[in-house]
Amino acid sequence: YKLSQKLADIIHHDHQLLPVINRFGIRLGFGDQSVEEICKSLNINAGFFIEIMNTYHDPEYFPREKFLDFPLPLIVEYLKKTHHYYYTWYIPEIEKQLNELIASAPGENKLSLLTRFYLKFRQELHEHLQFEDKYTFPYALQLQSIYENNSQNALPQNKPEKSISDYEEEHGDVDTKLLDLQNIIIKYLHADYDDNKCNTLLTTLYNFEDDLRDHARIEDKI
Repeated sequence: YKLSQKLADIIHHDHQLLPVINRFGIRLGFGDQSVEEICKSLNINAGFFIEIMNTYHDPEYFPREKFLDFPLPLIVEYLKKTHHYYYTWYIPEIEKQLNELIASAPGENKLSLLTRFYLKFRQELHEHLQFEDKYTFPYALQLQSIYENNSQNALPQNKPEKSISDYEEEHGDVDTKLLDLQNIIIKYLHADYDDNKCNTLLTTLYNFEDDLRDHARIEDKI
């Protein structure tokens, strides 16, 4: 995608980018404005916005040199907004849909097992995101400050106990847990449940999986 394109056309081409657009504070109703025009009106770094859009749209795309030119606080702020989106929308929405599915098949024990498995997944995801917000992102910003101030002898505070490779493994663990959750529903659900509610939940889980995978890929590469 290019800055000169109409944002409406991009959404028609890949509607899964809608949550990414929202994280930048862009709301629908922007008419036929181009990406560049919208970013200018909202004081958004247009170059960063379009590269994030392209990175989410194409799993093989990651412009290393371009990302090196963006200010680190800009990147960290976007990653934190993504975490906030997970906390405030995806996780509550999954729980709401899960509860609706369970309510459609009262007295079914296997659905309560599904809930327990989901709660374990949610706890692991929360711990991972909170550790990044509290330790990893501030540590990265401290390293940048030390480098920019030419004070390499200074020591950053609160160095995380985990290495970047540890984070990459945790990303894989979260993906596996989410896949397991999907498989429980697809392979082992024998209750008299509502088909539409089940399909809605699975669709949300798949969308969340795609979003998490893209988010983790960006974090790992950066």
